[in-house]
Amino acid sequence: MPTEPNLIFEKLGTKKTFYDQIMLKIFKMSGKALTFPVLAALTPRKYEIDVIESITTKINYEKKYDLVAISVMTKDAFRAYEIADEFRSRGVPVIIGGFHPSALPEEVKQHADSVVVGEADETWQGILKDFENGKLKPYYMPTRPVDPRNIPRPRTDIYSEKVQFAIHATRGCPGKCEFCAISNMKFRNFFRMRPIEEVVKEIKDQPWKYFYFYDDSLCLNVKYAKKLFNEIKGLNKKFFAFSNIHVLGNDDELLRMAKEAGCVGWAIGFESISQESLDSVGKSSNRVEDYERNIKKVHDNGMFILGFFMFGFDHDRLDIFDKTDEFVRKNDIDVPRAYILVPYPGTPIYDRFEKEGRILSKDWSRYQGQVVFQPKHMTTEELYTNVTELYKKWYKKSNIIKRTLKGIRYGYHPMVISLMNNLQYKVMNYPN
Repeated sequence: MPTEPNLIFEKLGTKKTFYDQIMLKIFKMSGKALTFPVLAALTPRKYEIDVIESITTKINYEKKYDLVAISVMTKDAFRAYEIADEFRSRGVPVIIGGFHPSALPEEVKQHADSVVVGEADETWQGILKDFENGKLKPYYMPTRPVDPRNIPRPRTDIYSEKVQFAIHATRGCPGKCEFCAISNMKFRNFFRMRPIEEVVKEIKDQPWKYFYFYDDSLCLNVKYAKKLFNEIKGLNKKFFAFSNIHVLGNDDELLRMAKEAGCVGWAIGFESISQESLDSVGKSSNRVEDYERNIKKVHDNGMFILGFFMFGFDHDRLDIFDKTDEFVRKNDIDVPRAYILVPYPGTPIYDRFEKEGRILSKDWSRYQGQVVFQPKHMTTEELYTNVTELYKKWYKKSNIIKRTLKGIRYGYHPMVISLMNNLQYKVMNYPN
């Protein structure tokens, strides 16, 4: 089952220096994605499952497979098509799903026997039955959001080595940000919560001290989040999660309970320090005027912040880069990330740009870290160059050291995980 590629694993796996091996360990501690572990849990045990971690890995096409399933994001679509075409030329049926196939099922169908549109949990067992009967349908689409009670515990035995898995307590995001491939995927904008007792048992059974929540945004239902934090408070675990800055900043009790439960930090999509930009893409829940106060609250509760900043919105002008850099330094953002806006197929912003004639490339391999649309108030070169320069500035060794030393005030565990994230993003060496 080839999955989305992890180029960093590929890069580090070939090197033997002490630094590279430390970095490889950091990436392994980051946790596995849950797509195939969850589908494996829904697969009858009579099936023997091979998981190929990266679609850039050399694949043994000579090995006999009865069925191949590929999960693919837009940037990896062409490579996925190559793999699918090779298997199909050998008579092996191929099923493709994921964000990109859900956005462009007709394109993907040219390279697959079946395309899964949307979440696969509710359709997977039916797909396998159709496969056994030799009656695979061209498209499979869920008719309702996945019931969170039916989301199984991921199977860990499908990997040959002992690996760390993320925990998912909730699924979905009700937000409809114009640029977001997640919330614009069918039924993904329905926020659902797994039974807390199941989540707690999964956390208890993990042998690792550190884990992260694989949720789109863990605290959208504050009552649920507080109950969850109360249940895991005594487990002596440390975790990291995604959430919204306005939710965190508006509930002091939530922050306190998260810290007591073992939270070391939060990944937060600030997206922009321009309120005009936020409003224009449907993320008006973020209030720039409240950022500084809310960031301070998170820091005062001893948790670090991994902040995501996106560039290329229609209200962005060249001064947005210096202003964002000043904001990051002033507010001690512990792990800053700079992104180039990518108008993914299936999103409203892609449709709008396409209508306006601003999509410059449909080479899907460029849909990460490159400029594939025409910005309004700068050239493509100016957008790319400025984001790259921000990245270089933020990930100079001296700046990483400064941020890490400031992070000591949060305590040992937040400082260590913050440092690990800084090193992880430094080794990527590109704005993505």
